[in-house]
Order: sequence, then C-alpha cells, then structure tokens
Amino acid sequence: MSPRVKRELRDRWLALRLSLRGRVHEYPEVLQLRRLVAAFDIDCIIDVGANAGQHATMLRRDVGFKGTILSFEPNPQVFAALERNAARDPYWHAFNVALSNTDGTAQFNVMAANQFSSLEVPAERMDPIFVERNKVAQTVDVQCQRLDGLYPQLQAKHGFSRTLLKMDTQGHDSIVCEGAGNLLSDMIAIQTELAIQPLYRGGKGYRDMIDLMDAQGFAPSAFFANNKGHFPCLIEMDGLFVNREALKG
Repeated sequence: MSPRVKRELRDRWLALRLSLRGRVHEYPEVLQLRRLVAAFDIDCIIDVGANAGQHATMLRRDVGFKGTILSFEPNPQVFAALERNAARDPYWHAFNVALSNTDGTAQFNVMAANQFSSLEVPAERMDPIFVERNKVAQTVDVQCQRLDGLYPQLQAKHGFSRTLLKMDTQGHDSIVCEGAGNLLSDMIAIQTELAIQPLYRGGKGYRDMIDLMDAQGFAPSAFFANNKGHFPCLIEMDGLFVNREALKG
C-alpha cells in the first residue's frame, strides 16, 4: 500500500471517528494541524485560553501531537480541571495566568458560560444566541504576564525550539500578540480567533487580525468556522498562519 493511500485511509478514519462523536465540524482543523505540526517539526504548542484543556486533549488524541503543551488559563473556576487533566501527561504543563501586554493583576470577567470568560467586556450588541451566555456573572482578580518575559525561562526548562502559538482568549488575542513583542516573529505558526461579529467591546475584527498577522510576517494557512450551529451567519473563525521565514526553509 502506497504512503498516499495509507494517508487517505487515516484521514477517512479520522473523519468517521469525529463524526461518531458529533465533532465532524472539527475535521478540517484537526487535519490541517496534523499536517502542519509534521511538516514544520513543531515541538511546542502554547495553548492560551485553555479553559479545561479541551484543545490540548484534541491535540493529543486527534492530531497526534507528542511535544510540549503549555496551557494558560486565568479563570480559577476552570483551572482546577485543567490542572487535573494536565497532571496525567508529563509533557503538558498548566499555568493559572492570563497572557497579556502587561505584568501584574487585572480584573477578569467570568461569564455565565465559562468558555466566554475574558479580560474584555462583552459587546453591547451581539447575536441573540450569545446574549445570556456571554454575560458577566462575576469578576475576579487574575495574574497577568507578558509572553516575552515568560518564554525564555520556559524554553530553557522544557527545551523546545519550534513553537505554535494558539490563542483563544475571547477578544484578547491581539493584546497577547503585543505582549509577545519581538518574540512573535520567532513563532513557526500562530492560530488565532477571527471575529466576524465581535463579541467584546473594542475587539479586533477578522480583517484587522489578518492584517496584523500579515504585518508580523505570517501567511494564511487555513481558516475554520468555530461556531457550530449558528447557521446561516458566520460569527467567528479560527485562522492558522505560518511564518514566512519558515516557508523558505
């Protein structure tokens, strides 16, 4: 059996497995990440806005990623679950920290549905499906740190060199990029939210985020709708971008 046929059979089995779990909408993302981490020898994924570790679990179980995962989640209500999940994996490390553009403390908005929790404030107008879920239930103080301050010590401790930065921070991704400073250009790839209809005040729209990635030297690799069941309007996408310098090598 040729390598091409083997790959096609693996891809079909992946699609079937995801479909049986009600996750067939994730197939394009999983498939693209499988190819990207292999093609660019990614050995670390920084998982910003990790919630309870759903994305990291997908990376292990579906993408087959075996390198270091560094998960950052400021929400104390879900961090305990993230920490428990990460504790079962020696190459998965969890941090109760919000990555931002400053070091210190900040007020964090815990929403009615915790996956929408954010350092940002909900938009005044949004699709009705989000109104009750993306409502501030309480605010808590959280620790904030810049990525460019953390990264060197994390790299020295864990020994990685080729990093994918994944952000799911509910309207705060561009601020995380600010906090990465010049370090951003060292990333091999970046995965970020692209808001078609911003859910947070002052949040960058998808055009602005694409322009930001372009200005930082990253070329689009793929786009995925990340809102299941919001037909017919697209609310958000995830964008996967590759460092143009990595494309040369």
